[in-house]
Order: sequence, then C-alpha cells, then structure tokens
Amino acid sequence: MQLSILLKKCRPYALALSLTPFLLTTACQSEKKEQAETTDSTRKPVVIGYVGGFHGLLKTENIQANKLTHINYAFVDVKEGKAFLSNEKTDSTNFRKLNLLKQTNPELKILISIGGWAWSENFSDAVLTDSSRKKFAESSVAIIRKYKLDGVDIDWEYPGMPGEEGNVYRPEDKQNFTLMFEAIRKELDVFEKESGQKKLLTTAVAGFIPFLNVTEMGKAQEYLDYVNLMTYDLFQGDTVVHHAPLYKSKLYNAAHGGDNTVKAFEAAGVPAEKLVMGLPFYGRMFKVAKLEKGLGQKQVSQRYVDGYTFIKDSLVNKQGFKEFRDDVAKVPYLVNEKTGEILSYEDETSVKEKCRYVLDHKLGGVMFWEYDSDSKNYLLNAIDESIKTK
Repeated sequence: MQLSILLKKCRPYALALSLTPFLLTTACQSEKKEQAETTDSTRKPVVIGYVGGFHGLLKTENIQANKLTHINYAFVDVKEGKAFLSNEKTDSTNFRKLNLLKQTNPELKILISIGGWAWSENFSDAVLTDSSRKKFAESSVAIIRKYKLDGVDIDWEYPGMPGEEGNVYRPEDKQNFTLMFEAIRKELDVFEKESGQKKLLTTAVAGFIPFLNVTEMGKAQEYLDYVNLMTYDLFQGDTVVHHAPLYKSKLYNAAHGGDNTVKAFEAAGVPAEKLVMGLPFYGRMFKVAKLEKGLGQKQVSQRYVDGYTFIKDSLVNKQGFKEFRDDVAKVPYLVNEKTGEILSYEDETSVKEKCRYVLDHKLGGVMFWEYDSDSKNYLLNAIDESIKTK
C-alpha cells in the first residue's frame, strides 16, 4: 500500500511524513482495535418482535415501538420461485402502518420474513440453481424496495430435513442454503447503494442441534447480520417436556436447552454477537393419560396455547392449575392434577433470566414469537427492564 494511502487511512496517527510504514501499520491496527472495542462496548442488544401479518390488518397502535429494535413481518410466501405477497392489499397497508412507527422510534427496522412453518415447502426448488437463486433474491429485495423496508429475514423450516408434511427437501439444500444468502446479500448490496441505507439479512433457524448437520452455518453467517435461534418448540418425541428451557432439566432425561444450542452454533462458526435467542410468548399444553410425575411422562396430546396474557391472567394458580418452577432449566410450568394437563411456558422471571444470559454471553439480543400473543405486554416489559432499547 502506498504511503499516501496509509496516511489518509490513519490520519490520527500521521504526525509526520517521516513515519515509517511499520509505525503506520501499527497505528492502523491500533485504530481498528479501538474502533472495535468502542463498537462492542456501545452495541445495544437487539429486541426483534415477529408480527403476524397473516392474521390480517395489524393494530400497529398497540405496538410499543420504543421497546423494539426490529420488527419482522410474518410471512411472505414462496411461490413459483419468487417471494410472493399472498394478500398484497393487506400487506401493503400493514407495511405503511409499520413504517409510521418510525415516528416513535426512528431507529426501528422493518423486515419481511419469508417462509415460516406453513410456507416453506417451495424453498428447496426456489434456490436449486444459480438462476433460480438470483430470481428468488431479486423478488425478495423487490418487495422491500417497493415498500421502503429495511431487510429480509429467511425462515426456511427446514433445509435438508422434514418440516411440515409435504415440504420439499433434498441433500443439496445444505449448500444451497448458503448460496441463497449469498445471492440475496448481493441484491441487498445494490439496494444499499441506491438508498444510501444499510439493508439487513437475517434468518430464523431451528433451535435443535441436528439442524447444524444439514446446513453450513459457519459459512452462511458470513452473509447474515443476525441468526435468530428458535429456542422453543424443543420437543422430544411423545415425552412431556419444557419446550423452551434455558438449560437442560434434571427432572427428566432432557435433550435440549437454549444454552447448549448457543454453544453448538458458536462451535459451528457463528459469532456470539450474531446469535439472537428466541423467546416464546405462548405455551404448549401437554396431556397425559394418568398424571404421575408430569414432566418426563408420555403424552397423549399436545396443543398450542396463545398466549402469555391469557396464561398469566387465567391459568397461573387458577382453574385447577398449580405453578411450579424448574430451578435448573430456569423456566416455569403448570400442572393440573384433575385434568392431567401440564403447561410449558415463559414468564417474566424466565424471560429476565434469558436476557441476563444474553448480556453475560454477549449475544446479539433476543427475539420473540409473536407480538399479539401477549396483548398486555407483560413479557415485552420484562425484556425492556432487562435489555434497555431506549
């Protein structure tokens, strides 16, 4: 590198033209180190809330935008190889209303989330070849360009392994998952130059470790700003379990926990600062034939309980349900001896515990599914108390 270029890059250290290239190089390294340390010390953890546009028109007046850093709009479909708005009239209105929240929080970022459990069946076909990936990437970025949004979130459930019944998956997904992000990132870079604004690329990934066997997360993360870990719905066959434990429970032979998920993704090459821990704002109700110990028993059925406002106001120590807490897994659960039901869920205490974990381990932040599941904002307030976004 020419001396003149070095001097321009290291102005604070260019005290005289007589400085040697060695000293200039050292100065550059020191400057970069100081900038990195400053960035690390001032970086605020993200708080990403998924909102369900598939429900219809959003009541954005109920969204506390000052307690969020990002909103991921769920979901955009994949159809005929393209990102596709299934109800563009509703979606366009929702995008407009979400962008108005920036009047309250100018730093808020709005992303489209493509896929999800119900709309992931066509991902594998859409990203199978170079040309199909380019087509998919262009269509994805075209949506955020048209509606003046801030990025793309990919929620492919799942590459290289079964998701919802009927989903297409193939071994080639492992490499194509990475190549898809590369293609989208290229399109986002073009949009960045056009708009003069940073455009984000994120992904929501399974919180179970076998996901790492069918992906190249160490390579994929190079194109990603954040990796949102779905550290919930961590089931174990037909066994009654905590569906979102922070640590592996000792009350049964636990296979999952948010902590070991984080460690596994880090070991796979994803930097801690890109990892975002997922929090469920809903519960999972298990039923057993005859209640014995509850956790660890064989279940006969399981259902989704939406969401925490209902759980807190109507079920905790009510209607025959008694609250318990697993001090190892750091999560609560309810047991109804009369009905044989066991509810796994998240509460304010467990959310604060996970936020402390995020801060202690210098993770990227937290995300949650989904905003409307807790209308009284019990859990969002707990997050805000633990991770200040203002």
